[in-house]
Amino acid sequence: MSTVLSVTKREAGHRSTLTQLRKGGAIPAVIYGYNLDSTPISISAKEFKKSIQKNGQNSVFSMELEGKKVNVVVSEIQQCSLKDEVNHVDFLAINMSEALEADIPIKLVGESFGVSEGGILMQPNLEIKIKVKPAELPEVIEIDITNLKIGETITVAEIRESIGFDVVSEDDHILVTLMAPATIETTEEEQE
Repeated sequence: MSTVLSVTKREAGHRSTLTQLRKGGAIPAVIYGYNLDSTPISISAKEFKKSIQKNGQNSVFSMELEGKKVNVVVSEIQQCSLKDEVNHVDFLAINMSEALEADIPIKLVGESFGVSEGGILMQPNLEIKIKVKPAELPEVIEIDITNLKIGETITVAEIRESIGFDVVSEDDHILVTLMAPATIETTEEEQE
């Protein structure tokens, strides 16, 4: 948590004001949560991008707001899909001694036996919700798929005990499935 984000309080403005901020290299944002009223702020786009690349989106950041140090996590990032730019960020002020719920990305590790046989690996859910103290937030949760065979699925229930965090997601939440390859069936009449 060594990263300190520099922010500036801003007036809640109209669309034109927000556009001017973005053109000036800043991102409009808002901070709310623990011991804090909802406060509109702006942050340097360059600094924000650099911090996220270095520490990851699930990191705890320190922020100085009007002379007060605040620990925050990124609650939501709104991006422009056409320009690959961040349009707005929501920061959640947190109490470092209280657990919080967070959606953590899933990273598949290993080479599945079923994939080498032609199976199609599907990952319907890319994140898993856990409850953890802010200082212990993982960047990703790794799931080993080495022994996954065609027709098998990995759900939250199967990994709940092995990941070492309090998992909030339901047991039937499907994380990975390995489907059989699609085959084309032809009848005898079609072959003739």
